[in-house]
Amino acid sequence: MNAVFDAASVARLFLQAKAHRAKLDTLPEGVRPSNADEAYAVQEATLHVLRADAADAGDAHAIGGWKVGAKSADGPIQGALLPAYGVHRSGAHLSMQAFGKVALELEVAFTFNRPFDAGSGPYDDAEVLAAIGCIHSTIEVVASRFAAWPDVDKLWQLADLQNHGALVVGEGVPYDDAFAFVSPTMTFTYDGASLFDAAPANPAGDPRRLLTWTINHAVSRGLSVEKGTVITAGSYTGMAFPDKPGTAIGAIDGLPPVVLHFE
Repeated sequence: MNAVFDAASVARLFLQAKAHRAKLDTLPEGVRPSNADEAYAVQEATLHVLRADAADAGDAHAIGGWKVGAKSADGPIQGALLPAYGVHRSGAHLSMQAFGKVALELEVAFTFNRPFDAGSGPYDDAEVLAAIGCIHSTIEVVASRFAAWPDVDKLWQLADLQNHGALVVGEGVPYDDAFAFVSPTMTFTYDGASLFDAAPANPAGDPRRLLTWTINHAVSRGLSVEKGTVITAGSYTGMAFPDKPGTAIGAIDGLPPVVLHFE
């Protein structure tokens, strides 16, 4: 990472835009991430700035989860940490206006029955899969701090928590390796109307392949993955863009449904 890159300045720009429900047209010269390492540094600086600005917020500014994905079954993996204040239980009521232009995705997520400590590892697939406790359905709210999104530099999007708005997590069921991870049967509706009409498919293939990367990425960067942390692992439905308040319901066979109310 460039020694003069100021990740905290970028993080503050993102957080100010979020707080004021504003959108950025660009990033200033000198604080534009030029590689993935700098983009991940901005993600981590976002947590540091949140904690420094709100010392009494407790767990709200801890890591509440991770989002991870890949564009193909053997393609490179990218992810983002998710501040705990943006991770919600099923049935959450969220302000649609708080996000600006917004998209919804239906995903499968995993929680773990053990922690992975910062600086430990690296872990292999067998160790990570053995630690899965539950699987969940999730609705990801995709939103950007940039006015031109989705036509935004990919590294800027990665720095912006990979366009994270919020994550709504359904109740979990015990992990079953026989679950149809590659193409589960599902419905995804908004006020009763279907949000997608194609066969569900995760571009990463089996999303479990993303988990070991996420754990090793976190611990190698000095971040613990606590027991119960949720990792949501890519959309099966693509992005749907609701244009008015309403209720989204994701129902994946074998998992409890997940519900989001936009107000």
